[in-house]
Amino acid sequence: MTEDEIISEFRASEALLEGHFKLSSGRHSGHYLQCARVLMNSERAGRLAFALAQKIPRELRNQIDVVISPAMGGIIIGQEMGRALGKDAMFLERPEGTFHLRRGFRLEPGAKVLMVEDVVTTGLSSREAIAAVSREGGQVVAEVALVDRSNGAADLGVPFYPLVDINFPTYAEDEIPADLAAIPVTKPGSRAA
Repeated sequence: MTEDEIISEFRASEALLEGHFKLSSGRHSGHYLQCARVLMNSERAGRLAFALAQKIPRELRNQIDVVISPAMGGIIIGQEMGRALGKDAMFLERPEGTFHLRRGFRLEPGAKVLMVEDVVTTGLSSREAIAAVSREGGQVVAEVALVDRSNGAADLGVPFYPLVDINFPTYAEDEIPADLAAIPVTKPGSRAA
């Protein structure tokens, strides 16, 4: 898929929102990508996952034992990536604030893991999820995401393959422009910030 085709999928599903949003990272933006909307159609989700799988170099794809994604945002695309790669898909949860596997999910010692996210902004959630996989006995060999909002700045400590880079400006709490500050803030993400 081309970048224009990918953005068209977001627009067609009303997943590209405009307003004043407080992101999961704690930063503010005039744009928000609601990946749950772009993934609510299973055919579209499958197309996006297949396109994302094609971004991973073949030799790396061949190393992957299992796909893991953090709950909540990564669950659907993680499941679809598992399907696209022919691998089992699990997810991490953080009911007390720290990611870990639950629901009987477990990793074989040394399992090679592909981490799957919906959106990466600062990379904080990804780094926390990668650390959790390590604690669980696995090794994250790469991460993929539908969207990289970091402007290429997120250092995840592993190779990173986003489907698309979308770089809407984001602002710290004390940097919010007056025109954005005048709009009531919405917090659509899954992380308490």
